[in-house]
Amino acid sequence: MIKTITFAICHFTVAFCVAYLLTGSFGIASLLALVEPLVNTVAYYFHEKVWDRIRANKAAEPDTATAGHRGLLHRH
Repeated sequence: MIKTITFAICHFTVAFCVAYLLTGSFGIASLLALVEPLVNTVAYYFHEKVWDRIRANKAAEPDTATAGHRGLLHRH
């Protein structure tokens, strides 16, 4: 849990520093440091859903290389 907390602090700090350097505004930098991780978390959730679907589709596909090889073995 400590690692998660320190990563969150690091993430907020980096987001704030980048936004502040780009805008020069403490208020905008603070807002971006709070909003960006939230948006990033939502985007990550959907990213994982897409990859779960890709993995499921690959698992459902027949292995054509192996199936063809087995067919050759049965003919001999």
